[in-house]
Amino acid sequence: MPASYAYLGPEGTFTEVALRTLPEAATRELVPYVSVQSALDSVRTGETEAAFVPIENSVEGGITTTLDELVAGQPLMIYREVLLSITFALLVRPGTSLSDIKTVTAHPAAQPQVRNWLKANLPDAVWESAASNADGARLVQEGRYDAAFAGEFAAERYGLVPLETGIHDYPETAQTRFVLVGRPARPAAATGADKTSVVLWQRDDHPGALRDLLGEFASRGINLMLLQSRPTGAGIGNYCFCIDAEGHISDRRMAEALMGLKRICLQVRFLGSYPRADIEVADARKPCPGTSDAEFMEAADWVARCQDGRF
Repeated sequence: MPASYAYLGPEGTFTEVALRTLPEAATRELVPYVSVQSALDSVRTGETEAAFVPIENSVEGGITTTLDELVAGQPLMIYREVLLSITFALLVRPGTSLSDIKTVTAHPAAQPQVRNWLKANLPDAVWESAASNADGARLVQEGRYDAAFAGEFAAERYGLVPLETGIHDYPETAQTRFVLVGRPARPAAATGADKTSVVLWQRDDHPGALRDLLGEFASRGINLMLLQSRPTGAGIGNYCFCIDAEGHISDRRMAEALMGLKRICLQVRFLGSYPRADIEVADARKPCPGTSDAEFMEAADWVARCQDGRF
């Protein structure tokens, strides 16, 4: 029996489409789950090998459900990422016209991506959130709602028809980022175009506290790709920080930055180092002067010589 990958279901989600772009997906059993939490929990319990879930959208930012699960749940690690361009269709039951639509549904992350279209074309329609865009299509099939924003590819699966296609307030740039998440293990080897994800908790709240955290990256020439605060649940004003940074934990500059953060933070959760999906290795940013592995090694050798009196 092949190993299985969990994903945010049901069948016909953008998540499933993105997952099927991974070569290894062809050799795995792909199992839909009703929520991001249940998909990730299936990995924690050993029910599945890995879970594939959305984590960031170019319009709305981080997917908070996924971030919060990675922050607060039993530790997991990110091993791969996929970027997928997103365009919606308005799916309805056969015979439904635009004037018939009083209620619409989709995943909450879809609403900011179709807000202007909805205002212009269905200003009086009531929006209700669904567990996923494909689940919204299923609910329309069952008669619970009049229309759903989902991928056009989901129409046939749920016996619906696309009343409108190519819907998006940001048609040229809208993308969703998905990640393959598994149990903690040794990260894959560096490729030269990698990303490292961590969660940081401040030791205490003081002026410049966030600057101190970010300074560990800046002083080593590490570019940040995502910075998002999430509440810890310990009261108003208590936040942790989810960060994606360019580079791999095996890079000297990244390793030293993480060591610095471990010293000054209350807690650091390593979420993985993995290949970037947005660029090729040949196009990766070169290290800033003084931050390459060779320069770190040269500096360490100089300190060792000084300690031995060999100037």
